[in-house]
Amino acid sequence: MRIIAGEFASRKLLTREGMETRPTLDKVKEAVFSSLGTYFDGGTVLDLYAGSGAIGLEALSRGMRKAIFVDSSRDAIRVIKENVNALKVNDRCRILNMKAQAALEILQEEDITADLIYLDPPYAKQRMNDILAFLDSSDIIKHGSLILLESSKDDSFEADLNRIYKYKEKVYGITRITYCTVR
Repeated sequence: MRIIAGEFASRKLLTREGMETRPTLDKVKEAVFSSLGTYFDGGTVLDLYAGSGAIGLEALSRGMRKAIFVDSSRDAIRVIKENVNALKVNDRCRILNMKAQAALEILQEEDITADLIYLDPPYAKQRMNDILAFLDSSDIIKHGSLILLESSKDDSFEADLNRIYKYKEKVYGITRITYCTVR
């Protein structure tokens, strides 16, 4: 796996051993970031269920100012830290080793807002509707924030809530990306 574009283009990233993590394929990552306008001018990315941290690091490489990585696996956190250290972006990153809901509650208490939120839970353990409902009622999101959900192509979500609405979906092989924004 590698960073596709930006400041760290072509840099290789470590991934977890075994089948517990399903990294976002480079072709999917490239399509997602191309559809978002390719590059960012600052902002914060929240990489929930971060795995190797590849999505958040790609966003940093393309111009995001800060990345917050959340994963409940100690092994995933170790890999994220190694990738962050290798790219020398420690000062731009925050890494939380806890479940997604607990991390969101902490970020809410700290008045953290995110411009881009990427949700990629293990397909068998998805709680997307719960996470979306929490985000919808929180100050973590703001007008114009983007929320991307990576799931199995067979999954769909109630993404039209009070403030969050789905504006498109794309299927790449076995992967569905649901694009949402905040009103």
